[in-house]
Amino acid sequence: MFVIGYPSELGGANTELWHTVKLWRRFGMDVTLVPTWRADPAWKRRLEAIGCRTVESNPDDLQNVPGLKSGVVVSLCNTRFLAVAERFKELGCRVIWLGCMNWLFPEERLLYRKMGPFDFHVFQSHYQRDQLAPQLRRFGWRDEQGAVIRGALDLDDFPFCPSTHRSGESLVIGRMSRPAADKFPRDLWRQYARIESSLGTPLRARVLGWSKETAARLGDAPRWAECLTSCAEPAAQFLGTLHAVVPGLGGAVENWPRFALEAMAAGVPLVLEKSGGAVEMIESGRTGWLCGAVEDMTTCVVRLERDEQQRLRVAREARAAVERLADPARLWREWREVVLQIAN
Repeated sequence: MFVIGYPSELGGANTELWHTVKLWRRFGMDVTLVPTWRADPAWKRRLEAIGCRTVESNPDDLQNVPGLKSGVVVSLCNTRFLAVAERFKELGCRVIWLGCMNWLFPEERLLYRKMGPFDFHVFQSHYQRDQLAPQLRRFGWRDEQGAVIRGALDLDDFPFCPSTHRSGESLVIGRMSRPAADKFPRDLWRQYARIESSLGTPLRARVLGWSKETAARLGDAPRWAECLTSCAEPAAQFLGTLHAVVPGLGGAVENWPRFALEAMAAGVPLVLEKSGGAVEMIESGRTGWLCGAVEDMTTCVVRLERDEQQRLRVAREARAAVERLADPARLWREWREVVLQIAN
């Protein structure tokens, strides 16, 4: 397998790429990564430690990458790859594309008009497939050219360690994402304030992924909120400080929210908007809560504050659920089937 792109600490696709490559290596797949277009030395060492090769190249020199010609390549939501995807077609490569959005990038549309869709499209949720399939069919895509494969997650990176909430102490809620302003509800502080006014104890909020753009969208944080820039804390460490993950209602609709998988693994109950792939991820009331209105969200958080046994029960149920959703043996079988299908 040739991966066009490179992992990083920031962004759902880049972190998912790392977990996906680890999954493939666990089951013996030979993996070469071609970064677009520079390899981070620290990530190169991490990849080499699990048996991956890195070959640095550029769009004009891809024909000299050993084994790439006529090989199988995959790229995850990488617009730099899209900009030169025609080069891979010229080399006879068979391409697996995994986009993370619920819409097509402008670069995708332009590309599909020229050369049609990729050989295979991997979707992370049935919701995402339902959104993208009608758009792809306009460019000649067929149903047999796609499959739903859930996002890989190495559960060892997110040990189950739910924090304890004691009676009378502050409840800590939070959210994490890329520092993209459209990830955040415009009225997040108002939503949190409504929760704060309904609790019997003080509220603390922690936000990971803050930036000038998000500050401009949301305004100044209230005194009980702490805002951290991206990567200020590792995700697992950040999750360990929370009693619940509450992203708020009205932000971006996620096809398969990675932060939610990580929270489920770590033992942090989720209170999510009832939308997108979250509906396939969470069984409301058992492995988290799905809400359609701020009033519902507030009620769920108040319930978590007042019933510690229920909060911990939901955390345990969520961990069991994510172990099924990210089962490496099943994900490997699904990926292997796709690779064999297009390789032959």
